[in-house]
Amino acid sequence: MSAPNSDYDPKQVAALGEDEVAQARDAALAAIEAADSLDALKAVRIAHTGDRSPLALANREIGALPPQARKDAGKRIGQARGAVNQALAARGAALEALEEERRLVEETVDVTLPTDREPVGARHPITTIQEHVADLFVAMGWEVAEGPEVEAEWLNFDALNLGPNHPARTMQDTFWVSPERAALVLRTHTSPVQARSMLTRTPPIYVVCPGRVYRTDEADATHMPVFHQVEGLAIDRGLSMAHLKGTLDHFAAAVYGPEVTTRFRPSYFPFTEPSAEVDLLCYVCHNDPGAVADCGTCRGEGWIEWGGCGVVNPRVLVACGVDPEEYSGFAFGMGLDRTITSRYDIADLRDLWDGDIRFTEPFGVGL
Repeated sequence: MSAPNSDYDPKQVAALGEDEVAQARDAALAAIEAADSLDALKAVRIAHTGDRSPLALANREIGALPPQARKDAGKRIGQARGAVNQALAARGAALEALEEERRLVEETVDVTLPTDREPVGARHPITTIQEHVADLFVAMGWEVAEGPEVEAEWLNFDALNLGPNHPARTMQDTFWVSPERAALVLRTHTSPVQARSMLTRTPPIYVVCPGRVYRTDEADATHMPVFHQVEGLAIDRGLSMAHLKGTLDHFAAAVYGPEVTTRFRPSYFPFTEPSAEVDLLCYVCHNDPGAVADCGTCRGEGWIEWGGCGVVNPRVLVACGVDPEEYSGFAFGMGLDRTITSRYDIADLRDLWDGDIRFTEPFGVGL
């Protein structure tokens, strides 16, 4: 039997010819160059390198060739496929760079521009004024003192010269906590914080006490069952009403303006003696004879009621462990809610608690 004729290839196919391979390669390169997006390039990759692409089909034919023809055909197909893969990689990198550049231009967000997508909101004016008052007194060397809102009856009344049968207890519309034997109340003022301060500190004592208090008032334009007070207490040697007047004048000027001062009117409070009501000089008309009659803020009075004050009653000092022969003191208390309503001409106290963001927004975030 004679040997196989290696010079003759009965299975030679047209797809493996040099011209055919070059044509398939050039068609792939042209399609790659023409792709103008990553999606288009993906389609070109499938068409020219996928299992049914011309070069892939030609590559399958190599195995049918005799050894001498297989080498040349394999080299030819391999070079063509390599050129196509290199072109795909280069074009992919270029298109990715273009896509990133496009996104940077089209999707860039200018973070310096104002936005109204999410409301910024605002701090509540009561919170703001509490912190403002606290900062004012801390700057004067005072301390901020706090206490529980559910308070012992003794601290809320008895320690402040409001004994069980004291007629002034009827002035306090109190929420009592059940059971009655617990002798607990929702504090009717922040004065128990003053009593706690005297019981736990050694004079000299200078504390300011802002906080929430409770009384059984019906909610209306000028009353709420839950409201806020700020009280101050100073215990030291030689303190008098003159020191109290100077402190409140400074307080009023810081809240209402430098031209606003205070005046005292005789009054009665069981925990101070002597006691006085504090009035503010009207911050609108300033009690000017030419303007006071028409002023709607003070209603022609020239003065606005602000709070109460006085020299600490010696009985309160004794109950809280302070020697009245050595120390004296003064105390004052103002409603923060009414301070806000008078300062900003708010007609209805309930506006503070309706939760309407349109009301609090004008007060700002307070930062």
